[in-house]
Amino acid sequence: MISSKIRRQIAWHAARLMYERQESEYYRAKLKAARRLCHGWIKPADLPSNAEIRDEIQHFARVHEGSSRLDHLRDMRLEALRLMRLLSRFRPRLIGSVLTGHVRAGSDIDLHVFCNNLESVTAELDYHGLRYETERKQVAKQGVTQIYRHVYVLDRFEFELTVYPENMAHHISKSSITGKPMERVSVPELELFLAKEYPELNCDQALEDSADRVDRFQVYYTLLLPLEYVKQHPAYHPEGDALYHSLQVFDLAANRLPYDEEFLLAALLHDIGKAVDAEDHVTAGLQALEGYITERTTWLIRHHMDGHRILDRSIGARAHRRLRENESYEELVLLCECDRLGRNSGIETSELEVALQYIRDIIA
Repeated sequence: MISSKIRRQIAWHAARLMYERQESEYYRAKLKAARRLCHGWIKPADLPSNAEIRDEIQHFARVHEGSSRLDHLRDMRLEALRLMRLLSRFRPRLIGSVLTGHVRAGSDIDLHVFCNNLESVTAELDYHGLRYETERKQVAKQGVTQIYRHVYVLDRFEFELTVYPENMAHHISKSSITGKPMERVSVPELELFLAKEYPELNCDQALEDSADRVDRFQVYYTLLLPLEYVKQHPAYHPEGDALYHSLQVFDLAANRLPYDEEFLLAALLHDIGKAVDAEDHVTAGLQALEGYITERTTWLIRHHMDGHRILDRSIGARAHRRLRENESYEELVLLCECDRLGRNSGIETSELEVALQYIRDIIA
């Protein structure tokens, strides 16, 4: 039997592992925390409960994020309703933190769907033009191994769909956190829940209004994808295609200024015009991005070729002086340094979806 003090310490360390996303499973986080703090084997019954760890995670969220962690909760619930309606034939159920309100930075929307054929679910997502990834995950808990089928939908918010056989639609699982029947709601139940939580909200109108708003990250994704087929002059770009180059530049930029959203977007998007007009890729890119980036990101992209002349010391004194007067001059020079360094063959880069999600998470 461990003391209550050690139990609380294990809960704190396990919560930190999960808050920092070093671990995603409660049981693994508890085991890792226990190994760090204790010598010898600990009975699973002596470990802190999942509820204790969730409370500690929420404490981390309150300390580090304040009330901002709840800013998008209503929108996440609405987006859950939207996708559930699209997938209604698979009897979707909303579960997890978006339902209970225990959200934090980077929380995804958890849905259970019921279908014997994973491809039927992905075909429906394809029909609606949604991006996704699939995973077959093997999870071992207390000596029992289970196989889960997941679909990760990459939209304004990230969804995790767990696909169960159709005959489990009416099976009520126990919550791993409370030990009670898992809280879950169907489409009609979620509509009633939203009406109670937000009496002033017209769900249908809110979903229609949000559908009219273009997701700028989807615009970025659409503009970046064609760069994979833009081959560049090997004397200047031995790395190959323009997308591979852009992702190298992004990774370098993220290592230097990891929380500067506008700078990171400039690094990722600076060459998108090459898929439109190779002769004047800067103007073409800025025209395509008009209305979707800030003035500062626009300025960095507009002048990134001037930045190369700064590094070459070939720019005129008057033009250089005008650039130096801008408060983002140092970031412009840094952007061009990253642009020059991001031209290596055979190195590993972030995936495009990961790079975009990284920037999303900065502003979440």
